[in-house]
Amino acid sequence: MSQNVEKLEGFEGPGFLATSLDKAVGLARKNSLWPLPFATSCCGIEFMATMASTYDLGRFGAERLSFSPRQADLLMVMGTISKKMGPVLRQVYEQMAEPKWVLAVGACATTGGIFDTYSVLQGIDRIIPVDVYVPGCPPRPEQILDGVLKIQELVQNESRRRRESPEYLELLASYGIE
Repeated sequence: MSQNVEKLEGFEGPGFLATSLDKAVGLARKNSLWPLPFATSCCGIEFMATMASTYDLGRFGAERLSFSPRQADLLMVMGTISKKMGPVLRQVYEQMAEPKWVLAVGACATTGGIFDTYSVLQGIDRIIPVDVYVPGCPPRPEQILDGVLKIQELVQNESRRRRESPEYLELLASYGIE
């Protein structure tokens, strides 16, 4: 039985591997995401299917769901977010430690969906920065897995210094986050 094991780039020899710290940290972070599901609607049901045995998100290193923002590094927002829920979502985001990533799942989280009303937030990117969008109403579990894989790719290739860059700090400032 052959295994699909990802290898780090670097100098390899019998019993050792020399690579850059960024690559080693990126690989470790990629395979140890702790998602916080913020599910409010039907997209949450699709997420439950994604966690179940048929699709099994745990195969991708995101087995442990965290329902505490202080212990999570991936915020998965799924479903309709009302304007009253917006400040709560923002507070959850601000309580997460750096580095943190956001996955917007479904049409409602990304654009407000079919609910173009006064009470529905027309996309969570109006209150917090989003890294990956997963389209669909509701998206299939395969799409959610694809979104998680895109987050993993971003996590692995992100420099440790990105979070201290002027561009990133400017992005946070545009959301009023210090």
